[in-house]
Amino acid sequence: MSREPIAVWLTPNPVFHGFHSPLLSYLSQAGPIAHWEYLQNQDEGTSIDNVLASVQDYLETLSQPIHLIGHGIGGWLGLLYTRQFPEQIKSLTLLGVGVDPALDWQAYYYSLFKHLHCPQQMILEQIVYSLFGEQNPTMTHYLLEVLRRDLLSSPSPHSLYQQINGEEGGVEVPLLVCGSENDLIVPPTAIKGWRKYLHQWDYVWLIPYGHHFFHYFYPSLVTPPILEFWQSNDQFSQIESSCWEYSWLK
Repeated sequence: MSREPIAVWLTPNPVFHGFHSPLLSYLSQAGPIAHWEYLQNQDEGTSIDNVLASVQDYLETLSQPIHLIGHGIGGWLGLLYTRQFPEQIKSLTLLGVGVDPALDWQAYYYSLFKHLHCPQQMILEQIVYSLFGEQNPTMTHYLLEVLRRDLLSSPSPHSLYQQINGEEGGVEVPLLVCGSENDLIVPPTAIKGWRKYLHQWDYVWLIPYGHHFFHYFYPSLVTPPILEFWQSNDQFSQIESSCWEYSWLK
């Protein structure tokens, strides 16, 4: 009989799956990590509510609370879900999610598209650099296709006509927010903005480099703070159930 996962990674945009895999491989040293994905049909309208319902369908099959983790819009989804069903979540880890949690690469793209009046190709080339840093022509071409596919299949609510804002604020469960100092999509100021909503058991962690997909380029550096955070909260849960006192030390 297979063990239940200790954590669930949320990916509502599967075209980025390959960029999450290295970190998931590292994290799996702590136990089974489930990878939840959502592929939106191009014929259906964008609806975050539909995606949340799909997350709920899966998480309700688990017998105990888990660590929830996601990057970008996957992290925003985790935040929305945790606010609705905190009893199902042991902790929440957000990567590349700013204090305005709806800010993702598509919001950045449409903002540039409206203000620069440039061809899509030029804007996407700029965004490839913003997301991944300098790349060779072959990799740039591949990443351009990834971004075009994501524009068609991601449930991101942003469009040329509107870029929405997410609701700021924290959650009732322990929260870890990770970001990169040279992320141009979700800059460090947006990560540090979380501090006004943190509880004593919450934490903000920044890596100096790696751009928006810092966890892809440096999974071995991103893994330790996440595992330490999970382990601390596992210990907290055990102690709390025994009615002992515990304090999270930053």
